[in-house]
Amino acid sequence: MAKTVLKNILQILIILIFNNFLAQKTPEKLPKNAVNDTISKKDTIVVKKEALDDVLHTKADDQRRDIPKKMTFLNKNAQVKYQDMQIDADYISIDDNKNLIYARGKQDSLGKIIEPVITTQAGKKYETNEFSYNTKTKQAIAFNARTEESEGVIIAQKTKKYNDSVFAMRKADYTTDEYFLKKKDTTADYFMRAYNIKLIKTKNKSQIVTGPIQMFIEQVPTPLYLPFAILPFSDKRAAGILIPSFGEREDVGFFLNGIGYYQPIGEHFDLKVLADIYTKGSWNLRPQMNYQKKYRYSGTFNADVGTMVRGIKGLDDYTKNSTYRINWSHSQDVKANPFLTFSAQVDIVSTKFYNNPLNNNYIFNQNVLNTQQNSTVSLTKRFLKLPVTITGTASYSQNFATGSSDLRLPQMNVAVNQFYLFKSKTGVRQGLLENITVNTGFNLTNFVSTQENELFKKEMWDKMQTGLKNNIALATNTTLAKYFTFSLSANIDNALTTKTLNRYYDPIKNVTVDEISKNFTGYSTFSTTASLQTTLYGMMKFKKGSAVEAIRHMMIPSIGFTYAPDFSSPNFGYYRNYYNATGAITPYSIFEKGIVGSPSSGMVGALGFSIGNNIEMKVKSKSDSTGVKKIKIFESLNLTGSYNFAAKTHPWSIFTINGQSSFFNNKLTVNTSLSLEPYKIVFLPGQDTGIRTEQFGHFGVQGFNVQLSYPLSSELFGEKKDYAKKYSMKGEVRNENYYFDDDHYAHFDQAWTLNVNANYAYSKGLSRFGSKIASIGLDGSIKLTPYWNINGSTHYDLVTKELAYTRIGFSRDQRSFTINFNWVPFGQYKVYDFFIGIKANILSDALKYKDRSFTQPNSPF
Repeated sequence: MAKTVLKNILQILIILIFNNFLAQKTPEKLPKNAVNDTISKKDTIVVKKEALDDVLHTKADDQRRDIPKKMTFLNKNAQVKYQDMQIDADYISIDDNKNLIYARGKQDSLGKIIEPVITTQAGKKYETNEFSYNTKTKQAIAFNARTEESEGVIIAQKTKKYNDSVFAMRKADYTTDEYFLKKKDTTADYFMRAYNIKLIKTKNKSQIVTGPIQMFIEQVPTPLYLPFAILPFSDKRAAGILIPSFGEREDVGFFLNGIGYYQPIGEHFDLKVLADIYTKGSWNLRPQMNYQKKYRYSGTFNADVGTMVRGIKGLDDYTKNSTYRINWSHSQDVKANPFLTFSAQVDIVSTKFYNNPLNNNYIFNQNVLNTQQNSTVSLTKRFLKLPVTITGTASYSQNFATGSSDLRLPQMNVAVNQFYLFKSKTGVRQGLLENITVNTGFNLTNFVSTQENELFKKEMWDKMQTGLKNNIALATNTTLAKYFTFSLSANIDNALTTKTLNRYYDPIKNVTVDEISKNFTGYSTFSTTASLQTTLYGMMKFKKGSAVEAIRHMMIPSIGFTYAPDFSSPNFGYYRNYYNATGAITPYSIFEKGIVGSPSSGMVGALGFSIGNNIEMKVKSKSDSTGVKKIKIFESLNLTGSYNFAAKTHPWSIFTINGQSSFFNNKLTVNTSLSLEPYKIVFLPGQDTGIRTEQFGHFGVQGFNVQLSYPLSSELFGEKKDYAKKYSMKGEVRNENYYFDDDHYAHFDQAWTLNVNANYAYSKGLSRFGSKIASIGLDGSIKLTPYWNINGSTHYDLVTKELAYTRIGFSRDQRSFTINFNWVPFGQYKVYDFFIGIKANILSDALKYKDRSFTQPNSPF
């Protein structure tokens, strides 16, 4: 009994002690010097965090689990799926201790990878030889990884993935070769190699940033180095460095041409800032801006500002000149506002800009031959209900030969739409009255011809002329006797100007003096013309069986009479007289050198005539389904001339004949013109300028011109050959078929073109010795192979017996890029051009190489 009581007491004490222990609370933090006499214990158990954030799915032909080492081995058709990533490989190992997944591609007997590891993440596929991934840090390391981005592919010896956005690569090759990208070829025809590349990927775009990068062509290293490269992979515009071309010019030294930066600005603008740098001190800055607003407007702005340095400072040949060019082009979409249109084409350069071209493109584009530059800005206003169109224009013209500049600022034209003077009674216009049309308008012009250094200065404003001109044109026509068209027309010109001419001879200085008087005056002139025209047809048929079946002739004769009074008569006051150096009375118009023109002098009562001809021939033809074919002998053959009844001397005008025809299935085009002088011209002894006599009927040749053009091609000289039927052996390169004969020579189409142009012009006038121009030009191309092309052009001057402009070009299609070489061996500027252009859109403007020769005039090539 005692033992039982003792046993119960012990059980109660154990329960009480255990309950007391469970009831203990964690003591509050005591002061620093306080004595803690309680026992502190945690009342929760911390569960160790799982190594994986998601379920790891595996499968393979052979799976093995090493439990002690916490390793899993997958062999043959191994696959691991984890979160958004899938790994397919020949061998995969999973280390639970290190949170590491390792994959390796399939090997051959020598240990070479013959099938890669394929990793797919977020829809993106990567190919590697070896691949390891840390499931805890999300970082990965891959060897010989193949990464496709946009139009290109990157193959890196070692790639480290820091996260889903940043990849670091070592010894990586980048190419846009389409065949290599699509695995049609095991070797890229070109690639850019960099030893350090960073690939940065975001939600909307990606880009690679490299260190020094070198270009390889067909695995051969080239001297094309870049200090760095930034290549964006995005459909949207992105800022970046613009790669320059480089070369040497004898006059300015070595150069970098077109180094710069591209920056898009909003949705409608982008900006390029380019620079040309030369080792002898010359420099050029070229900002370029493009803008566009869909369905509204578009335009470009370009500028060239630089300093040309030639020679050595301190020596006599040293020169330093500043040059500039400003170009602005603006066009408005026709849908933007049909009633108000604005356009601009501004091109202003310094006088010697093209003699000192710092931008080498002006040499290759032959802009250095420009002798004139024009600029125009116009604003046109139309009205919905008013039949009026108002156009305001400002124009600027530069002549580099004379150094003068012509400025029209502003010029306004008000045009009234054509209208009928009388209404039709029946709805169908008949007769002369109902067919009378009226065209009229006003033109206001402010014009000055000045020098560049006088622009917008007092000297320019003093020479400014203002003129207003109005023209009224009335015309009508009707049909007479069914076959004749009778026409009447009248022209009235009214002009006002602010300056007139006063001319006199100064015997002291022995010169003729022209004084400009500032007074407001004007003139009015009128003329009228009546003409009659018809069309005649003729047909000459030949016997049956003849090669020529018929000749058809269409003739359009026309005669017209024009009358205009003599506005040099003193009654009008438009002409005055002065005594010249010999004392003879000489008439002149007070409106000479003005902007409204001068009234005509001498009465005009001229009967003009013209005869137009068209001659065709019908011949037998087996090739035509109808059995006959039309041949144009003369598409047009026109004769024109006139006789002035009011003229006191030489009433007959010069006769002109113009003709146009084509032969050989309209391939050979011939254009001719002939001018005949009806009066005899005599030459006094010792003089080379003749005098027209009144002896009519001589008909001497005063001018003759003939132009021929004939395009030749391989298609004209035979049908396309069917090599597949002729040769049994076949080869293929880049999806292009080649066929081989028994001697193993390749056969393929060698397309070629050759355009022949010839020109001969003779001009005599009143000169004793006429002048002539004769030249023949050739331009064409031939494909040596489907990917090699030779093209060129040349002109031979038959008078000087010298070659004029000649260009020879070679081009090679290298699959993903093109190589072009152009050479101009003759002329003032001898130059060659070498160009490599990447076809991929992403690199078409970024990676270029150009090398150009000396462009100093008359320098040795």
